[in-house]
Order: sequence, then structure tokens, then C-alpha cells
Amino acid sequence: MLSDKSDGCCSTHLIDGDGVFNVAGVENFIKEVKLAECGLSYAIVSIMGPQSSGKSTLLNHLFNTNFREMDAYKGRSQTTKGIWMARCVGIEPCTLVMDLEGTDGRERGEDDTTFEKQSALFALAVSDIVLINMWCHDIGREQAANKPLLKTVFQVMMRLFRHQHPTLRLLLTPLENLEPVLREDIQKIWDSVPKPQAHEETPLSEFFNVEVVALSSYEEKEEQFKEQVASLRQRFFHSIAPGGLAGDRRGVVPASGFSFSAQHMWEVIKENRDLDLPAHKVMVATVRCEEIAHEKYDSFTANEEWCQLKEAVQSHPVGGFGKKLSSVLNACLSEYDAEATFFDEGVRSTKRKQLEEKLLQLVQPAYQSMLGRIRSDTLERFKEAFDKELKGGIGFAMAAHECTVSLMSQFDEECADAVIDQAKWDSSRVRDKLKRDIDAHIAEIRTAKLAEVTTLYENKLNDALAGPVEGLLDGAADDTWPAIRKLLQCETHTGLSGFSTALSGFEMDEQTRENMVLRLKDYARGVVEAKAKEEAGRVLIRMKDRFSMLFSYDSDSMPRVWTGKENIRAITKTARSASLKLLSVMAAIRLEDERDSIENTLSVALSDGGASTKKGIGSPDPLASSTWNEVSASKTLITPIQCKSLWKQFNTETEYIVTQAIAAQEANRRNNNWLPPPWAVVALLILGFNEFMTLLRNPLYLGVIFVAFLLVKALWVQLDISGEFRNGALPGLLSLSTKFLPTVTNLLRRLAEAGQRKANNEPQHNTTPASKSSRGTTASSEVTSVNRGE
Repeated sequence: MLSDKSDGCCSTHLIDGDGVFNVAGVENFIKEVKLAECGLSYAIVSIMGPQSSGKSTLLNHLFNTNFREMDAYKGRSQTTKGIWMARCVGIEPCTLVMDLEGTDGRERGEDDTTFEKQSALFALAVSDIVLINMWCHDIGREQAANKPLLKTVFQVMMRLFRHQHPTLRLLLTPLENLEPVLREDIQKIWDSVPKPQAHEETPLSEFFNVEVVALSSYEEKEEQFKEQVASLRQRFFHSIAPGGLAGDRRGVVPASGFSFSAQHMWEVIKENRDLDLPAHKVMVATVRCEEIAHEKYDSFTANEEWCQLKEAVQSHPVGGFGKKLSSVLNACLSEYDAEATFFDEGVRSTKRKQLEEKLLQLVQPAYQSMLGRIRSDTLERFKEAFDKELKGGIGFAMAAHECTVSLMSQFDEECADAVIDQAKWDSSRVRDKLKRDIDAHIAEIRTAKLAEVTTLYENKLNDALAGPVEGLLDGAADDTWPAIRKLLQCETHTGLSGFSTALSGFEMDEQTRENMVLRLKDYARGVVEAKAKEEAGRVLIRMKDRFSMLFSYDSDSMPRVWTGKENIRAITKTARSASLKLLSVMAAIRLEDERDSIENTLSVALSDGGASTKKGIGSPDPLASSTWNEVSASKTLITPIQCKSLWKQFNTETEYIVTQAIAAQEANRRNNNWLPPPWAVVALLILGFNEFMTLLRNPLYLGVIFVAFLLVKALWVQLDISGEFRNGALPGLLSLSTKFLPTVTNLLRRLAEAGQRKANNEPQHNTTPASKSSRGTTASSEVTSVNRGE
């Protein structure tokens, strides 16, 4: 527990009378006095001496502390139990004073000196200045003068500092005239202490700076005592300065490690183990530096700026990432350096390196994420820039080179911006991956662009060749294949010229370029061959179309009317010859200027003359084969046996057209031959002479006959009797039977209407013979107009 601080002093019970170290009290004490902030700027003063020798009183007057003092009216008794610690008031630097339990006390007895030795060893191990308080009248005595205690102190010091030679100042408080006796006793004690072989002749001054300070008795000479204390107090100001009481600070445990160091020392002392102070300092440094490193690591993980950077880098690149993170890391490491600066240099450096490695291991995923974001963003920007350059009309290879150089340069700059000063990480792997991604994208776009260019020129060739080749094959003349060859050569040259120009922007090697040009050339030839094969598959339809065109239409492309004057046999032969010509043209691909005998073979084997000759002489069929002479199988479109089959099918399917033409011609002849034979005319003239004479004698009969003729003529025209009988007698009669009555009724109605209109237009008067004659003439005119279809 902490004592009352109303007087400005703060104290705590460091070790109780049973030897228990007050861990919680010391920690609170250190926080209260802010010792951890002092670094090496602090000093530890301890006092030892006989019980009831005035140690607490001396400390309270010397350092303004509030240690409990003995009540003189109650007699000598144990006032201080264990070890108490307090902060000196008004002394800089921070000075802590330890009040040790007095020696040679009756409470512990003669034989219980273990705690005395342990506390003395502890005080010597942690203190910079040790005060040994002695009464002047005890000088020269054995026990009262604390000679065993001094001997123990010297033995302990030899054990504590066998590896190094620090300076220890002892302040004693006898009278001035007893100083020589005291120094002589101290020297005797030193000579009697066993020493290591290396220090057998080493004088006391090598280990101790012994100062003898004479103080008057507080009870007898209070004013003189206060003046002496004030003078001594001044010596504790700036005690850690060079030449000060505290001496060199290089081997001192930093203030932040005092609590742990003191606790560990006390445990070692209680267990009676060898207290190796250099090793102890390393151990303290190890523990404290680990604690400091752990605190700084936890502080870094909770750092707001680091958390924001770690979160932001998951979604997008962060500008100044390396500089910001390096600053946070540097601040963390600087804090470590500031807190651990006074600990052992080797331990401090090792723990700092471990802390730095842990911090770098913690931030490395964020750094990798940053590089990944930079890589992906750079790749996207490259794609956009590359696409823009290509749309701008720049050559493919030039655009790829310029965009790659520009974007890789940007990537390097952004990677440099992301570099963490404390790390030596290499971004070459990420850079290599970016380069591979860019190269893969360029290769992908290059393949696509080459395919696009190839498809473009293939389509151009297809458009330029397919239609014209189809038209030329449809014409099927002697110059068809020469014309196709010329067309193929011309269009291929034009296409290849443009294609070669388009490929020049890709900067490909000559062999690759020649291969692509050759493939396009083969494609053009393939278009012609594919079109020829397609047309060969429809050759029968083409042959029938050509036959129908030549057979059914004249030279002026007018439909033929089979009047009976046309030579159907000659027309049929011409049309079939043209169809046979078409078949011979379609039979094979002739893209090389090579002659063949396909047309002659088909003409001999399939024409009428050839067929009759073949039948007469009994020679073998030239079409009974699957190959043509002088034509390879790869260029054959229609084999000889297929030609024979097609021709047979063609003749069968066109025979009906010829038959219909012949039938139409015969019907037309019959319809145009409606006059009776000449003998019948002569017979009518001889046998009907009397009837003719009667008609001549009575002209009225001629009028009646004329009117009847007009009526019959009108009916003939209206009923189209010749047209009805063109398809046969029975169909004609059936058709006339259905049309006769409506036609006669319609004719009579029209005559009646015409007569009614005439009557309404003439005035009422007596009819004269002349009028009658006029009406007869009008009736004749009406019949004539009906006959004409008016």
C-alpha cells in the first residue's frame, strides 16, 4: 500500500518482514512517481546500519521522506520491518531511497542473520549509493561496529562484481577524530575477505569510493545536524552527472525495468543462488524489451492509420502507401527505441529486429494486396489505352510497344511509391506477372485482330467471287472456265495486296506472313471450288431451266405460240444441246489452263446421233466409268456415270414439255382449219342452186338471213365456241350448255334496251316505208355492235 502523500512524499513497503516482495505495491508506486519515464535519469539510495541507530530519522531529514521513526520514550525497538522505499522530495534527478531493517536487533535474535545478509545483498545489487549509519561510540567494537556486516558487504561485492569493476560510494557517519580508526578497521576487513586470484592484490579503492561524513547528534546539536544534513543533501542534486555520487550509468537497469529487476534479484537472493549481475541485466533487458516490443506490436495493430490503410488497399490502390506505412512503422520502432534505449544493446537490437520482422510480416499481406491492385489497375489501363490506340489507326505493333512501355513505367513508379522503407521486398515477381498478362492480352488481341483482318478479306473475296462464278457457270459457254480463272486471278491479286498491307502493321516474321497470305490465296480458290461444287449439285435443275428457257421462249425472250409452223424437233435439239453443254461445263473444275475431252465424250455418248451410232456398232459405253480421262478425282464434280444418269433423268422430265408443245401445235392446226372441203363447196353450189335463185328473187329473205347471220356471229363471239372446243368436244359441249342461255338472254336484253332508247329519241309520226327500212338498218347495226363486243 502507498503511504499518505499529503506532504508530497510517496512511499511503499517494498519487502515485508517475512521477505515477501510487494509486486502490486511497487507497480503502483512506480506509476505514481512516473519512474518509467525517467530512463536512466534516476538514482537509488539505500541505508543500512544497526537497529535504532536513527536511519529513518536521517533519511527523513536528508530527503524529506516520511519513514516511520522510533519513539524514544518507548525505548529501543524494531521500527522498520523489511525494506521500505520512498521518493525523495525536491531532489533532481528522480531519487528513490530504501530504508532497510536494522541489523543486530533483538526481535530476530543472534542466530537469525539470514534476512540481514539478504537485504544487504539486495541493497548493494540495486543501489547506486549505500549509506552505512554507525554510532560514534561503536567504533572499534566487533559486533556493534557492524564489522560482520561490513565483511559481508565486501564479500558480496566481490561476488556481485567479479566480471566488472563499478564504483561504490559508502557514506559513514562517525565523529571526525574517529575516521582513521574506522578506515583502519575497513582495511582490515577488506584484507580478510577471500578474493579471486585476479584480485588478490587489488586495493579497496578499485571497488569502493569510501567517504566518511561526520554528523552531529540530532538530539544534542539539532541546528548543527540540520546544517550538516543540508550540506550533504546538496551533494545528491545532479547525482548522475559525470563525477556525481551515482557515477557511471551505462550498467544501470533502465527505470522501466526496475520493478521486474528488483523482484527477480530478490528471488535469486532468497534462493541463495549466484547473483550474476551482468547476466541479470541481460535477462531484465530480454524480458523488458520483449514486453515493450509486445506493447508496440499491439499498439501498431490498433493504430487507426494502419487500419485505414489495410482496409482501403483491399478495394483500391492507395496513393503514398509506402510513405504512410513506413511512417507508421518508423513511429512504432522509434517508440520502442525510446523505451528500450537504456537496456542492453545486444538484447535491445535483437528484440528490435524481431519486432520489425513481426511488423513487416503483419503488413506484408497489405503490401502484396497493394501490388496486386496496382497490377490489376495497370492492366486495365493498358487495355483501355491499347484499345484507344488501335481505334486511332496506329499500327498494332507500334501501339502495343508504346502502351507497354508507358504502362510498365507507370507500374514501376506506383511500385516505388508503395515501397516500405523498413522492408527489402522485391516486386519483380508482380512485375513479371503484369508483363506476362500484358503479353497474353496483346497475343489475344493480335489473334483476334488477325482473325478479323483475315475474315474481312475472306468476305471480300467471297463477295467478289461467289456471285460472279455462279453467273458464269449458269451461262455455261466455252469461255466459262477461262473467265472464272481470270476472275479468280484478278480478285485474288487485289485481295492479297490489301491483305499484305494490313499485315504490315503487325510486324510478324516473313515466314508467318507468307503462310497467312498463302492461306488466303487457298481460301479464294476454295470459294470458287465450293461454288462449283454447289452448282454441280444443282446441275439437273440448271439443265431443266436452260431447256425450258430455250424451248419455251424465242430469241426475243417472248413465249412461243405453237401455231403449227414451228419446227419442234429442231428447237428441242437446240435446247438439249445447250443443256448438255451446261452438264459438260459442270462436270469438272478447270482452274488450270488444261484441256480435256469431257464435252466431246458427252456429245458423242448422249446426243441422238451418238446413241444411234453406239447402238449400231455395239461399241462399249464411254460413260460407264467413275473417272474422266485427263481429269483428277479431286477436280471431278460429276463422274461419267453420274452424267449418264442425270441425262436420262433430264430427258424423262423434259419429255412432257415437248409432248405438250406437240399437242398444242396439233390443236391449233385443227382449230384454224374450220372451212369445209372443196368438194363439199361444189356440191353445195350444185345442189343449192334452186335455193339461191329463190333468195335472189325475194330480197327479203336475204335481210332475214343477214340478220340471222349477225345474231349467230354475235353468239359465236360471246360464247367463244372455238376456244371451248380446243380442249375437246365433250368439255366444249358441257361448257356451252351452261353458258348458252345466259348469253342469249343478255343479248336479247341489250337489243331491247337499244330499241327503247331509239324510240324515246324519235318524234311521234306515221311510219313510212322508208322509216321501216331505216329501222331495219338500225337493227342490223346493233347486231353488228354486239358481235364486236361493244
